[in-house]
Amino acid sequence: MYKIPLKHYLYGAFFLALAVLVPQLFHLTGVGGTIFLPMHIPVILAGMLVCPMIGLYVGIIAPIISHLLTGMPPISPPILPLMVIELGAYGFVAGLLHKIFKKNIYLSLFFSMVIGRTMLGAAAFIMMRFFGLKIDPIVYVKGAIATGIPGIILQLALIPVLVFMIERGVAYARSGDSNPSA
Repeated sequence: MYKIPLKHYLYGAFFLALAVLVPQLFHLTGVGGTIFLPMHIPVILAGMLVCPMIGLYVGIIAPIISHLLTGMPPISPPILPLMVIELGAYGFVAGLLHKIFKKNIYLSLFFSMVIGRTMLGAAAFIMMRFFGLKIDPIVYVKGAIATGIPGIILQLALIPVLVFMIERGVAYARSGDSNPSA
């Protein structure tokens, strides 16, 4: 069994805080989270920059803490449980694929988005089928994608740059080089 180092949990706590705070900044400006998907960015970064399990934990815990503190995302309609599944998948898959496709952040990000939305659809199907909720999984996922296009574009533009810059900075810090711009 893989043991997660304590420092990874500490980094995870940082990304968890970001995943709760960043959406609040978007809400303060009047821009809804369903459009720019601000909670997704710290979750995906946690998976890619720390490890897949921390990405999973941050993805599961962030929407729950956000709901407890702010009431967002709401439980009903069942946005909260669906986000827990979707974001947990994003964090885990982004981290796992980033380790596999180390040099191709875009490939890792793209497939984590596809798998995350697939898990969202599967969770919506389970809620429809077994809990009697009036959710059409295909319509729900299509709606989430259509509404979230600005957020998807933001993720594709911002996450690879952040991952590259942070990993490069960490590599220079570990090497003892005092001039990372050289």
